[in-house]
Amino acid sequence: MVHEIYIIDNNNELIENLKESFKRELDEFNFKTVQTSEIEVALKNIPSLIIIDEDTTDVNIVEFCKSIRSNEDNSITPIIVVSSNRDREHVVNVLKTDVEYYIKKPLHEEYFYYTIKNIVGLLAKNRRVSPLTGLPGNVQIQTEMKKRLLNKDTFAMLYFDLDNFKAYNDVYGFANGDEIIKFTARTMSKHIHQLDSSESFIGHIGGDDFVAIIEPTDYDKLCQNIIAEFDKLVVDFYNEVDVERGYVEVANRRGIIEQFPLTSISIAVLEVDSKIYKTTLEIGEVAGQVKHKAKAVLGSTYVINKRRF
Repeated sequence: MVHEIYIIDNNNELIENLKESFKRELDEFNFKTVQTSEIEVALKNIPSLIIIDEDTTDVNIVEFCKSIRSNEDNSITPIIVVSSNRDREHVVNVLKTDVEYYIKKPLHEEYFYYTIKNIVGLLAKNRRVSPLTGLPGNVQIQTEMKKRLLNKDTFAMLYFDLDNFKAYNDVYGFANGDEIIKFTARTMSKHIHQLDSSESFIGHIGGDDFVAIIEPTDYDKLCQNIIAEFDKLVVDFYNEVDVERGYVEVANRRGIIEQFPLTSISIAVLEVDSKIYKTTLEIGEVAGQVKHKAKAVLGSTYVINKRRF
């Protein structure tokens, strides 16, 4: 994956030095010079990192950083400010705007190199870290979708949802329910990471809802493999009685016992072409229709949508 890094430096000296430092890794790090007057347009591309040379910009650095942070899509984009201003109060005021690093000039080449490399590396690790599943949440999911739309990529959105999961929680408790959620994350991640692509992204929307963003592939085979493994192993989370009869019994609010099938998985696949879909909202609306079709089928299933309008 290429990490796009914006350099705000009016004399271009900083970007030239960085390109030299990263000359062996320019296939991984794409440095772009952005003028302060262009920042609003540039931020729509959601860069991996923003580096600002305060000495060469003609703006109030504190207000400028605040304006970047006010951009919803870039609320988690790290910012580095480099400056020859060593006044302690000034440094603190800049850091108060949620700037991650304030590096004083003259720059130490190796220090600067590893600071950038480590920040980007940490971001990559954090994309896979969450309390329960180790997967990124809604902010990162929306960011990933927007980036691919802006790049005019053709990709597929896979939405995963567990069926009869509430009934499982009612019988076995939330702690065991969490184990099924983690099992689901492991199963889908295993098969998606086996795809011949480094651009796959997997996110945890919340609860028993997951999403994956992948390049075009054999969706039938992928979904069939995930479902086969899920259905084979999910029974391990039930006792023998429930597995043998194929359902659990749950009392409703009126005290009447109801029967619910064992937990299954529904997968909705939506192939996205930027010529058709312009916003994440449009993707969500159509995906909702596809998910409804998948959920309407009893047991584990998948529905693929490749409609062209």
